[in-house]
Parts: sequence; structure tokens; C-alpha cells
Amino acid sequence: MNRFAPTSLLIGNFVTGLSVMGPAGMLGELSDGLAVSVRDASLLITFGAAVLCIGSPLTAWLTSRFDRRILLTSTLVIVGLAHAASALAPNYYSLLALRLIMLAVVALFTPQAAGAAALMAPPSHRGSTMSFVFLGWSLSAAFGLPLVTYFASHFGWRSVFALSATAAFIAAILTAWRLPRGLLGAPVELKTWRELFRNPLIVTLLVITIMQTSGPFVIFTFIGPVMTKLMNSSAETIASVFFVWGITGLIGNIFASRVVDSWGGWKTSLTCTILLLAGVTGWALGSGVLAAMLAATVFWGLGFVPSNSMQQVRLAAAAPAAASASVSLNTSALYIGQAIGSGIGGMFYVRDMIGAMNIAAIAFVVAAIALVMVTRPRAAVQPG
Repeated sequence: MNRFAPTSLLIGNFVTGLSVMGPAGMLGELSDGLAVSVRDASLLITFGAAVLCIGSPLTAWLTSRFDRRILLTSTLVIVGLAHAASALAPNYYSLLALRLIMLAVVALFTPQAAGAAALMAPPSHRGSTMSFVFLGWSLSAAFGLPLVTYFASHFGWRSVFALSATAAFIAAILTAWRLPRGLLGAPVELKTWRELFRNPLIVTLLVITIMQTSGPFVIFTFIGPVMTKLMNSSAETIASVFFVWGITGLIGNIFASRVVDSWGGWKTSLTCTILLLAGVTGWALGSGVLAAMLAATVFWGLGFVPSNSMQQVRLAAAAPAAASASVSLNTSALYIGQAIGSGIGGMFYVRDMIGAMNIAAIAFVVAAIALVMVTRPRAAVQPG
């Protein structure tokens, strides 16, 4: 395996994470600049997540026979062009249309990158390699979202899309350069989906992903507006919360990638989800007190990002030959969770029911922990 190939995929996931989560860091600027409400601006995330949840398995099926190097490079080029066009969008509806088109394409990157990592890595290092590739999402949260907030507040939201386009083109060049040629997985056919949905473990893991994501995104989508409403927070303060969330997510993912091969996927997943519950609960209890919210964000970040990495690892272990298909379904479940969470959050936000947002977030994560417990492997079964 080319030692720098996983790094190129990590950078591609950084661009993917920035493309998906970017609007959360500049909802206020989008609302003001496009003359729409904060809730309408949040629909860039909600509707986008709906496209992503459909696009991820669909594109995995349509592109399963493509060389991963060509496929992933082409994806990043198209994403870069879409971001460049978004920087010039004249109004809200044209931006929404461009974003939906872009997300329909970027939907394939994370699952195909995970599948490529599984193909390149030896079985003994598959879990750590996949977790490493997913670090790109952690980096996009740790550094991408604070930069989004900073640039949007100082230079306007169009500057963010211009910078995102540049990052996508750089990632495309690196992917074309470092990823090996002829990287092909097992073709995804209709029977592949049938077999996956007949597997109770895989179905349960997908529901866990939905729960793990829905809860945090009830709050996460509206962090900026909520902090402004509760404490009249500045853009720099909001950016600091995103930074803490992202950097602790990065730390959590690095830790998880180091221990998953020895702990096993189930134990690592349970630990991450418990940390996530501690985070959203602390956020709820400390709502309106910056120090308490920052402290809660540490646990939230430590749990959220690596919990999804562990879902990918467990799905790949449950059906190694169909890793790209199962991980694409996990990505779809992730985006379903984003749509559910941001939709519920928007419903409560417009009614000024911030307390209800917090309760809903906690309830989803508690349900996720209960389901993780159900999937505990038997003693005779290899964990993972």
C-alpha cells in the first residue's frame, strides 16, 4: 500500500466534511446575505442531507465498477466546480440548487474512500486505516468550521465557497497523484442490497448511526444562532466552540483509531457514544453559560466523530466483501440523521424552544446507547 494513499483520501474527506457541514458555520451570514430567515438558511443542510442519504447508496451502486482513483478524483473536480459556481450564486434558490447538485455528487466520496481504504489495507490494519481516512471529517470540524465562521463574518459567505473550491481542486490533484490505479472492489448489485438488509446486525448498526447523528444535529445546526440568542456571542466566540468541538473530535478519532484493533469495534463504539451522551447532556445543563458549554463540547467532540468511524469499521467487519456498499448505507444513515436532527431543531428553534432541542438531543443519544448494547458480540464471536 502506498504510504501516502490514505492521506490523500483523508484530505478528500476534509473537503467532503467542509462541503456538508459548511453552512452550519455561517447560517447568520447566509440569512442576511440572501435575505431569508435562519430557518430557511438551515434548509441548505436539511434538504442537502436528504439528497445525500439517497445519493450515497445510489452512486455506490452506479459506480461500483469504476476505478476508485478515477472516480474519486472526478468527484472532487465536480465538487470544486460546484463550489466555484456557488460563490457567484445570485440568490437563495440558485444556491440551494447548486448545493443539491454538488451534494448528489459528493455523496459517493466518503463510502468509496472507506471502501478503497479497506481494499488497500491488510486485514490486521483495516480498522485503523479506515479510521485514519475518516480523520478528514474531524479536521474539517476542527479547523474547517472555525475558518468558515471567521471568513464568513469578515469577508462574506461567498469567500467561503471560493476557498472550498480551491481546497477541492487541491484534493483532486493529490488523489490522482497518490491513489494506486486499478483499485476495484466487488461490484455492487441489487442482491448486495438485499443481503445487507437481511443481516440484522447491519440493519441495527444503521439505525444506531441515525440515532447518533440525529441527536447532536438538533443542536449542532443552530449552534451559532442559539449562542447569539442566549449570550449575544460574537463570531469569534462561536468559532471557538466549533474549534473545541472539532479538535476534540480529532483527538477522539486518533485515539479510537489506535485502540480499535485491540479493543474491537463494539467496545470502542460504546465508549464513544457514552462520551457523546455526556457532551449533549452537559450542553443542555450548561445552556447559556459559556464555560459550561465549552466544557460539554469537549466530551461531545470526543464522542461524536469517532462514533461514526466505529460504525464504518463495524459494518466493514460484518460484511468485508460488501464494505463499499455497507459503508455507503452508513453514510446514508448519517445524512438521514442530519436531516432528522436539523429538521427537528429548526421546528423548535422558530418556536424559541431551546430547552426542547436539548431534550430531543439527549433522547436520541440514549436510544443509540441502548442499541449499541444490543449489538454486543457474543464471547465466541470475534469483536468488531
